[in-house]
Amino acid sequence: MASYAKKSIATLFAGTVLAVGIASPASAQTTRQDGLVNVNVGDVTVAEDINIAAAVDVVAQLCGIDLDVLANVQLLTEAATLVDNTSRNYTVCRTEDGKVKFTQN
Repeated sequence: MASYAKKSIATLFAGTVLAVGIASPASAQTTRQDGLVNVNVGDVTVAEDINIAAAVDVVAQLCGIDLDVLANVQLLTEAATLVDNTSRNYTVCRTEDGKVKFTQN
């Protein structure tokens, strides 16, 4: 019995080490978030390397979004944070000058 228990514990330990070893390289490949994004209108960057709160304000002004409504602030903040975390662009609205979007800095 003792031999079986030792083998089970050793197997469990080895499996844990392998799982941690596999997870580490994957986490190293994720995008480094820094809390900064850009705001673009069409092909023009109108605000570069600004914090998410400032970017939300700029986009709200460009798109005519009321920031007195908490849900609007939350949605824009989540969108900008998603861009910062994933490096994928997020279009908020369209204007005469082009798409207003958050982009990774």
